[in-house]
Amino acid sequence: MALALGLVLTAVILVVTIGIRNPETPTASPPVQPALAIPQQRPQPGAEAPRAGLAAPVDRPAVSDRAELDAWAARVAGKTHIPPRALAAYGRAEMWMQRQKPTCHLSWATLAGIGRVETERGEFDLSAIGANGRLAKPVVGPPLDGSPGVPAVHDTDGGKLDGDKSWDHAIGPMQFLPSTWKKYQERANGDGGAPDPQNIDDAAFTAARYLCSGGDDLGTPAGWWRAMLFYNAAVTYGQDVFSAADAYAEASVAP
Repeated sequence: MALALGLVLTAVILVVTIGIRNPETPTASPPVQPALAIPQQRPQPGAEAPRAGLAAPVDRPAVSDRAELDAWAARVAGKTHIPPRALAAYGRAEMWMQRQKPTCHLSWATLAGIGRVETERGEFDLSAIGANGRLAKPVVGPPLDGSPGVPAVHDTDGGKLDGDKSWDHAIGPMQFLPSTWKKYQERANGDGGAPDPQNIDDAAFTAARYLCSGGDDLGTPAGWWRAMLFYNAAVTYGQDVFSAADAYAEASVAP
């Protein structure tokens, strides 16, 4: 979960539009596949970084790369069992960061790892995504109201993003706090519209910007862990993301 001010939400329920079709028309869901088996790994912070996985296509400014990205997403989906529409968002975020911040070395697999952790804890479905990238049902976590095991985070957005004018809630598929979303938000398709935390493209790109904001090299153990602990200060969260990211990366390059 993307947290501001080092908050750790250990007890809270815990992501670039490729082509626009009718926003109200959901993409056809592929046959349900069993989730990829994720071996549990518990590396200590800074000890190792997850593998990078099959690289997303290279971003070519002013050139449509939708077909190439869709083909890549379909290929990787067949190996990782991640919904292709979600993979397209993760892959596009990697593509854009490779051009905008090449020293970050962010892999889509890390974003997919975050997506897996959040979907498991929040029990929402990444296969139910519209053609425009918006989730069929908005994801809003419980109030951060100081209940046992929950930090108290008073409202920072006037309820605009989470519907609560008293307390903040984590929002969207990548579970940002409203204050964090406001700082790092970016519209993924460049259409001039407002960034939407409930849009998987905007959420994945914003997560990528957040992870790369500290100047770390995520291709190194020290850099990956610094960025991940900035995203969420809980070591167990980072270990869960590591496990999923490494498994997805390994599966993506398997014969």
